[in-house]
Amino acid sequence: MISIEEFRRIKLEVGRVIEAQKVEGSEKLLQLKVNLGQDGERTLVAGIAMHYAPESLLGKLVVVVSNLEPATIRGIRSEGMLLAAEEDSPEHTISLLTLDHPVKEGSRIL
Repeated sequence: MISIEEFRRIKLEVGRVIEAQKVEGSEKLLQLKVNLGQDGERTLVAGIAMHYAPESLLGKLVVVVSNLEPATIRGIRSEGMLLAAEEDSPEHTISLLTLDHPVKEGSRIL
């Protein structure tokens, strides 16, 4: 359990995927460029390549943890985390957290 104060430290924002490609040498990873509005563009590395073709993500509005400390994954600086749900099944199906109505890039998730 975490306190509400700890939870408030997590910055969740809406981002629009503007570029997506497979990470060379990996079956699981995609490199995404996401527009976060006023916060600019960020590069994210996400383990969703077995569930999403890069071209299917272009233009999608997704939920991003935007104040996560950057990490280098396969030599790529990942500057946030894409949120997705993983089904507890043998297939481990992944579903991205998206929005049901269009909003501006950089909108804060409350």
